Order: sequence, then structure tokens, then C-alpha cells
Amino acid sequence: MSTIAIFGSYVLSRKDGAQEVLHDHWVLLEGKRIAAVTPDRPSATEVFDRPGRFVLPGLLNLHNHCFSEAVARTHTEDGNGRRNNQSIVYTVLLPLTKRGADLLSPSERLAIARLGILQLLKGGATTVMEPFRNTIPEMFDAAEEMGIRFYGAPYLFSTSDAKAGPDGVVHYAGDDGQADMDTWNALYHRWNGRGHGRIGLAMSPHATDTCGPDLLRACAARARELDVPITTHLAQSQAEVTTIGSRHGGRTPAEYLDWLGLLAPDLMAAHCIASTDNDLKLMAARGATVLNCPRVFARAGITAAFGRFAGHGVRTVVGTDGYNMDLLGELNAASMISKIASARADVANAPELIESVTATAAAVIKRPDLGTIAPGATADLTVVDLTHPHLQPLFDPRRGLVALGNRANIDQVIVDGRVLIDAGRYSHGDETAMMSAANAAIGKIWDLPEAQAAFNG
Repeated sequence: MSTIAIFGSYVLSRKDGAQEVLHDHWVLLEGKRIAAVTPDRPSATEVFDRPGRFVLPGLLNLHNHCFSEAVARTHTEDGNGRRNNQSIVYTVLLPLTKRGADLLSPSERLAIARLGILQLLKGGATTVMEPFRNTIPEMFDAAEEMGIRFYGAPYLFSTSDAKAGPDGVVHYAGDDGQADMDTWNALYHRWNGRGHGRIGLAMSPHATDTCGPDLLRACAARARELDVPITTHLAQSQAEVTTIGSRHGGRTPAEYLDWLGLLAPDLMAAHCIASTDNDLKLMAARGATVLNCPRVFARAGITAAFGRFAGHGVRTVVGTDGYNMDLLGELNAASMISKIASARADVANAPELIESVTATAAAVIKRPDLGTIAPGATADLTVVDLTHPHLQPLFDPRRGLVALGNRANIDQVIVDGRVLIDAGRYSHGDETAMMSAANAAIGKIWDLPEAQAAFNG
């Protein structure tokens, strides 16, 4: 069995259920498990003795969108493509990803998927949950090939052809619920458990305003039958709140899901920015989780404050959504935005935010073997280089990580005891070739007349 020894000037361990930072310790990996955490240098097949590293449990990013992020990259900054500063979900992202999935060949879709997985790994994530259109199954291929721990979440829609008109009003057409459930089941049977258990599925009804009651109930029942995670978008705009209220007796999106029996400990709800305080109290009482992705909203001038959700007692974790995929940068944004929103310096502190992408996130997906560095845990690690000038001198590595760190400081990413990123570079493929192939594929979408209209309208 291969063994790997990694030296950490700092190692994030646990003691009595809380974080503990160990100084000058070694983490020994044997195969896919952590064998020991020790101050003494162990014997190992491969040794990484690099001072100044902070060895963390593998970081979990439970809300991300690779494909749509690539389609929109640098087009939708500074308000470009937004109508009256409204959401771009129905004007840009959903229409163009649908068109792109239909237009591109499987090899072109795979090229974009590889670029997304590469970014996630270089951003420090060992585990990702990725909602995407079910016509892009190549996301699974890329994840299996490149070694990340991957919870694929193919969308289910009652109405997949949701588009916003020139007036910004979203129009819904068709009923694709059963067809999407059939596709999800086929993907589950093909992919769940692949990659020696690294690949799994999550149930992902797209959103409260694109999924009717029958589909949402069916999704919950199927997910609970198979014991897989459930994730959806919830209250991600005021327009969604208005739509749900008009359709379902004045209920808010959270009340709508509660009425249907989905608001429960197995639900991960992305964004929730248009939730009322009473909605958040209800979510806390039901044990649901908020997936907080602050930066994608901040670029539109909208506050999505981790501290607000956590302050209401809602279990809250941090993800990157369809923007940048820099998980350390996202933690920094979660901290800063929460402090500004609350006018308090002590909210969304560094240990709390690190917990949100390690132990808390692992608990959400029922994986106590992840998100911790301890003998017997799965050998997923994220190693951060703290020797950069902007991190020196250093007193507290956790504060340094959240307040000052970013993806450029990621030194190693290890999944199942396999080194995927080393010295900041992907170890099992040509990064330049991956980017070139993805750029060519995305260029075909950018050249479409509807893309030009969406981005420049």
C-alpha cells in the first residue's frame, strides 16, 4: 500500500468536537485513509516536507455551476447583460446553457467540463456538488477522469424552457417533470458509486418557480428512498417570491417547500436572499441548510450575508455558485459582506467559516469521514502555502487563510490519498491544452446571435 507523509507547520485537527490547530505535525496517509497525525516524522513512500504549509481537511464546495459560469465569464461583469439590474438566471444562464448543450458535441461539452473541474481543484475543493442541465452528462465523465469527489446534481424541471421577455417577466412553458425524472434515474444507475465511490448523485429540482408541487414531492420521495442529498434554489430573487405567492396562496418559497414536506434536514437550499426573517426561523426549525454564495450576488450590488443566515440559527455553508470557483476567496467575501451588513467585526469569523466548508459541510451530506483530519478519516486534504508575502508575518493561520488567502495559495489537493494538485498545478493532465479546448467550445456559444443579444441587449 502506498503511503504519503505531509508536513504541516499548521494542521487543522479537532479536540472535543472543536477545531484545534496543531503546530509542526505530520499527516500520514495510507491508501485512501488517514493513518496518523503525529509530531514525529513517519516513514512513507512519498514525503512532502515543505515548511509554511497549513494542512486542512479537504474543502467541500456544495454549490457550484461549472458550465454556465464558463458561458457567462467576463460577459456579465459590471452589470452587462442585466435588464434593470435584475437576475441573469432566466435571461442569460438558462437559455444559453440549454442552447450550448444542444449545439456542442460530446467532446466539446467534455472540454468545458474539464475546465470547470480543473478550476475547482485549483481553487482548493476536494468535494463538489454541481447542479447542471441533464443534457451535459459529460460533467460526470470529467469528474471521474480528473479525480475530484463529485456529487452530480442534474436538474429536474416542471418547465425547462423558462425565459424572460424584454419586460423582464419570466414565462414558463411545457411540463418536463417525468422526462427529467427518467433521465435522473438513468444517470443514477449509470454513475452513482463510480470512481471507486467518488461519484454520486444529488436530487436537484431546479427551483421553486420552475418546479411544481407534483415534481417536488416526487423528487423528495425518490431522494429519500435512495438516501441521496436534495438541493434546490430557494428565494434567489424577489421575482421568484412574487411568482410563488401568486401561484400558491400567498406562500413564500420557504413556506411552499414546507407545505410540500421538503423543508427538512436533508434539504440544501441555495441563496435564500429574498427570504424573510420568519422564513429563516422556519428553515432553522426544520433543520434545512442554506448554501451561501456571496460573491455572485455582490457583483450585482446584492447582499447575501452568511452572518444573517447563521444568526437566525440556520445551518449555513459556503459555495461558489457560478462565479470564479475560488473557495478561499468566497470565504473572504462571506466574512467581509457579513461584517458590512451587520456593522459588526465579530460575525462570520474565521473558524466558523472554515467549519462551513469542512466539518459542517461534511455533516450536511452525511459524510463524517470527510471534513476532518483524524486517523481513519478519508484521505482528502487541502494544503495551503502560507509563505507568500501577503501572508507574512503570520500569527493566526485561520485568520490569515480567511482574511488574506486566495486560490493562488493552494499548494496541494489530495482526494482518496491521490495527489491531484501539487505545487499549485494539476498533476495528471496538460492545463494549457484543457483551457485551449474549452475556449474553442465556449467560443461557439459566444458566436450565437442569441448570445450576442443576451450579453449586449
